Amino acid sequence: MADKKSERAQSIEKLNELVKGIRVAMFSTVDPDGTIHSRPMATQEIESDGDLWFMTGGDSEKVGDIQRHSDVNLSYASSDSNRFVSISGTAETLRDQHKIDELWNPFYKAWFPDGKDDPNIRLIKVHVERAEYWESPSSKVVQLVGFVKAVVTGQQADLGENETINLDKHAGSARK
Repeated sequence: MADKKSERAQSIEKLNELVKGIRVAMFSTVDPDGTIHSRPMATQEIESDGDLWFMTGGDSEKVGDIQRHSDVNLSYASSDSNRFVSISGTAETLRDQHKIDELWNPFYKAWFPDGKDDPNIRLIKVHVERAEYWESPSSKVVQLVGFVKAVVTGQQADLGENETINLDKHAGSARK
């Protein structure tokens, strides 16, 4: 059991490293007609258990989408560091004034003119179940050398690391 806990803690730590510095995710929900709808949203916090927090308006379409169908996907991309992360999980919407106070930034007054006490503020908590990521060497020169080497040798280019992190409490941890 201790090994599983340690493995889960390592997976959460890796997820934190991957998302760190990428402030905005494309947040995807399922519309009433079954289509997938994505929109940019700023990640407010990553908790120690891997859950992610977002702030939105209670009257937004995504709140209704989540109430109808809680499965969501988050896509993070950093072209500067050649790091890409796709996170799957389930979301819930809630109004928790203590958490709103904790996450509040004066910047949010642009969306919530009444400040952190605005009754329209809702939080979205995403319970991460799985994340897949891709990382490749960030130097364009290193990438170019790798591509040239692959062409010359006829071997497949080493495009970096691609793994899946499983944070579902009932499943294994990582796979390539």
